[in-house]
Amino acid sequence: MCQYSSEDGFANDWHLVHLGSRAVGGAAAVLTEATAVTPEGRISPDDLGIWQDAHVEMLARIFRFVASHGAAPGMQLAHAGRKSSTRSPFKGGGPLAESDGGWTPILGPSPIAFADGYQTPAELDVAGIRSIVDAFTAAAGRVLEAGGRIIEVHGAHGYLLHEFLSPLSNHRTDSYGGSFDGRIRFLSEVVAGVRSVWPENLPLIVRLSATDWTDGGWTVEDSIALASRLAPMGVDAIDCSSGGNVARASIPVGPGYQVPFADELRKSGIVTAAVGLITSAEQAEHILRTGQADLIVLARALLKDPYWPLHAARTLGHAPDLPAQYLRAF
Repeated sequence: MCQYSSEDGFANDWHLVHLGSRAVGGAAAVLTEATAVTPEGRISPDDLGIWQDAHVEMLARIFRFVASHGAAPGMQLAHAGRKSSTRSPFKGGGPLAESDGGWTPILGPSPIAFADGYQTPAELDVAGIRSIVDAFTAAAGRVLEAGGRIIEVHGAHGYLLHEFLSPLSNHRTDSYGGSFDGRIRFLSEVVAGVRSVWPENLPLIVRLSATDWTDGGWTVEDSIALASRLAPMGVDAIDCSSGGNVARASIPVGPGYQVPFADELRKSGIVTAAVGLITSAEQAEHILRTGQADLIVLARALLKDPYWPLHAARTLGHAPDLPAQYLRAF
């Protein structure tokens, strides 16, 4: 979950305590928030970044702490595209003008604004696309240098890679638009670039919005077809989310509402992670036991309770692997 607590992209003591607490709390893996691979790819000026070598030092300290408490540290690599240059939610949200600390141009596949009041993005040319592919690749190298063990490429929630996937936001007529093959090309090139520097024995995950929840948009069938292309490229799992590319999409939110996407994509043979209002140990275990997904990914539940995995272990009849400092409390 984005913390909106960085200055110039740098991690700090907040991130150390925030991410470290989830490792102490029993999570098997701890990933950073969506971390910008370029300055203009930030959602807000307060986003975490990985676009320069100087970012590595503090991240390495955090990753060492996370690993020392039994969790695999990792990072979600992202570029916000046409949803860049906004205020953080606890500063009011919404588009941020250049005069207030935002930036121009923001970038997208086509000059189509996300919603009323948002900037119209500048259409990326081929040189710009290749520059961002290189930025993802360089960022992956920095994650490795920092001691990261997992990378997740963020291709969901209406950010840049998702914008290229969806025909609602990608109206290009060149080799990066039009057909399914054209629209998936950018993401495929990012995956190839990341995998070229990311060791074969370390997991590479791609987060997808399995559907736009809007007629004429990206569909579950598209996601299944894309997953079948990504697996041979070295993608180990798909993190199955949805939505985010259409401002007023009608989404039937409820407990476990996104789990069916993990179930559908898993039938294609790829490992999947389930997300979305998974709140109880019994619910999470049921998803795994019934074969709807291979992994459970938690965000808001772990914001509410950093010790959720320890409580879940006890609820399910297992002795939680407690840090010695906390034995008296449990």
